Amino acid sequence: MEKVIIIRYAEIHLKGKNRGYFERVFGNNLEKALKGIRHEIHRTSGRYLIAEFDEEMTDEIMRRISKVFGVHSYSEGLLVENDEDGVFAAAKLVAPQSGTFKVETHRGDKHYPLTSMEISARIGGRLLDRFPSLKVDVHTPEHTVYIDIREGGRALVFGSFTDGSHGMPVSTAGKGLLLISGGIDSPVAGYMMAKRGMTVELLHFHSYPYTNEAAKEKVVTLSKLLSDYTLVTRLTTVSVTHIQEEIHRNCAAELNVTLLRRFMFRIAERLAHQTGAGCLVTGESLGQVASQTLEGLTASNAVVRLPVLRPLIGFDKEDIVEVAKKIGTFETSTLPYEDCCTVFLPDFPAIHPKLSFIEEEERKLDIDALVEEALSSREIIKF
Repeated sequence: MEKVIIIRYAEIHLKGKNRGYFERVFGNNLEKALKGIRHEIHRTSGRYLIAEFDEEMTDEIMRRISKVFGVHSYSEGLLVENDEDGVFAAAKLVAPQSGTFKVETHRGDKHYPLTSMEISARIGGRLLDRFPSLKVDVHTPEHTVYIDIREGGRALVFGSFTDGSHGMPVSTAGKGLLLISGGIDSPVAGYMMAKRGMTVELLHFHSYPYTNEAAKEKVVTLSKLLSDYTLVTRLTTVSVTHIQEEIHRNCAAELNVTLLRRFMFRIAERLAHQTGAGCLVTGESLGQVASQTLEGLTASNAVVRLPVLRPLIGFDKEDIVEVAKKIGTFETSTLPYEDCCTVFLPDFPAIHPKLSFIEEEERKLDIDALVEEALSSREIIKF
């Protein structure tokens, strides 16, 4: 009898002939998540088993598994020989000693001589004999003993399911470059794209000395929190101080944010090409702030050829906050440090800017030189 953690995957079973590829990536991601912890991972049909680990690490292993995309559910259980005595020995340890219960059996090995109903009845009967205070309730039991008869003469016995993060394994859906600020929205956007299997790299724009080092460290902390889900994260930081000063000095004040966003997109596209990212990702939500109107979003899109994905585009703020709290980024995101978009913020930013007016104002700037200067300031932090 061996203690194991049982992992079941989510959408991978729908992948047909490509299923093997997704299973391999999923297994590799589990290994990455458990780096530094002694363990072994075994793959069986539709299941992954984590074995040979120190029992005091059980909670930490399960905490890490909970953040791996592709996990449908997981359970702490026992791996035993699939004969009746072996299964009953494990069931005694899983079952309660009083209250109502039922035994539920899944027979993955269809050559096993007993049916699922027969296995449940036999083990349930022996548990009633062993624990006289138990009562059977097949409809609304207080406890369930789960038995999973596997191939190769083994069986899994466990008492509960814990819901996983679902989604698809990270790195099965290409790479995107996330424009991450210190706010609530962008980390959630990165989380959502990683959940769909995208490898997410991060790009942060800062305006030092108008924004301080604490604001930058806030983003570093958010990136580390996000890396629990994305598994491998690289954060690139770029200064746009000189760009903001030039915009403020030469252009219509109401376009400060819109023009800055266009520069950010140009810089992001250059870096995306260099890192192999196939799209840009932002935390923008339609109408949330002045630069996120349809006209503002169109103005930003107009300067790049890469697709721009906005997974939060139709979300209310409450929806975004709920996810931020769930993934653990909310408290850091709400620390009172300003980001670069608050520098030189006009009293009345343009809500519906005309593209022709934006382009006219931009002609007052040396766009290529400003972009090159920004790229020369970049720093890379790896997690």
